[in-house]
Amino acid sequence: MASITKRNNTYTIRVSLGYDGLGKQIQRFKTWKPEPNMTPKQIEKELERQKVLFEEQCNSGSFMGGNMKFSDFADYWLKEYAEKELRPKTITDYKILLKRINTAIGHIRLDKLQPHHIMKFYNNLRDGNIREDVTYKAKIDALPLLKKKKLTQAALAEKSGISINTVQNYVHGVCVSEQSALKIAAALKMPHEKIFIASENKNKPLAPKTISNYHRLISAILEKAVKWQILMYNPCRRVEAPKVPRKETNYLDEVQASKLLNCLESEPLQYKAMITTLLYSGMRRGELCGLEWADIDFDNNLIDINKSSLYLTDRGIFDDTTKTESSKRVIKVPQYAIDILKRHSGEQSLQRLKLGDKWINSGKVFTQWNGKPIHPDTISGWFGKFLKRHNLPHISIHSLRHTNATLLIAGGADLRTVSKRLGHADMTTTANIYTHAIQSADERAAQVLDAMLPVNNAKAN
Repeated sequence: MASITKRNNTYTIRVSLGYDGLGKQIQRFKTWKPEPNMTPKQIEKELERQKVLFEEQCNSGSFMGGNMKFSDFADYWLKEYAEKELRPKTITDYKILLKRINTAIGHIRLDKLQPHHIMKFYNNLRDGNIREDVTYKAKIDALPLLKKKKLTQAALAEKSGISINTVQNYVHGVCVSEQSALKIAAALKMPHEKIFIASENKNKPLAPKTISNYHRLISAILEKAVKWQILMYNPCRRVEAPKVPRKETNYLDEVQASKLLNCLESEPLQYKAMITTLLYSGMRRGELCGLEWADIDFDNNLIDINKSSLYLTDRGIFDDTTKTESSKRVIKVPQYAIDILKRHSGEQSLQRLKLGDKWINSGKVFTQWNGKPIHPDTISGWFGKFLKRHNLPHISIHSLRHTNATLLIAGGADLRTVSKRLGHADMTTTANIYTHAIQSADERAAQVLDAMLPVNNAKAN
């Protein structure tokens, strides 16, 4: 049986479901607030509908009330919203974050969750002892071991199901995740503890950006609870979001970019084509890995960017949609980049003929030795070593995208064009990221005007 009470402009619907084994009355509550423009008759009609619907939900057991624990609602949110609307990579990242979130506040009822609970969680994240992640590095020299096992690094990567970049990290004594260490040990058919040693990171605090990621996720989950009328308000709104220091955008200037291109002349053609394409197109790493030969119009120097290639431990390498809908775009690239891609196409064709039936025809522009899609980390790993070999500034692979945009703006390209080429939803995003380039371009424009319109000060006085 349902009843309604009113307080100010908010209605509370109460449904009684009898009594529990201890004789305590079982009740469910729901609040409803009418829209500001609703007439009294509309309010009355909608309120009756809400009452009937709520009573049916309670009787069928499908109602989720504010008395459910945060962890339970988070699981429901993942299943009913995130897994249907968000990208697989995003969902995987959220599940990782939720492990620590649920440990801290998962036991608290939604209607009892207060701003101070969330703030305490953030403060704990700033503690240097909060980290519990453990990484592993080689206990014994990896190269002689691989030689003994008659395995190349590429063969180990394929056998273990991890990226070649991770294998290279293992070989060079760089720490890898516990999961990667276990896969390598299984591929080598050796006990995990015999070839790896643990390295704990407990004294290293979480980065402000990571803490901010926790905040955004908690807020998003609770905001959905408000939208679904499970909560009246989102307690995250009353918590000061963690401050993330503005990170300077790394990029190469014109001289450095030219030097990079010259250094590529002595490198393998596929990697030369990768880096050149990134620099001249401004596309993201995943977009490059997802590129297929069918996406390139060699006659008109056009590249159709319509997908992204990602890697997840439980799925391997797979194609996904672009980051946003606006990221789907067709861009024109210089003839130089097209010519290198043509040469790479010819080299790939020869490799395909050489391998015969062993070649896996993925249709991808950039592949592993046997035609399989390339792991995104492979490009990043190679690029870092390339920069070191040639004594170039240490930048990330994503910085080539920043370099592309910065050089375009510096060269006089209008912001709308640059924004469209990058796949940004609006120019505001572009302007915020590339403030440095816009300011430099503005200064040069002033200098041009000064040179074009000289003033005779003597005559003016």
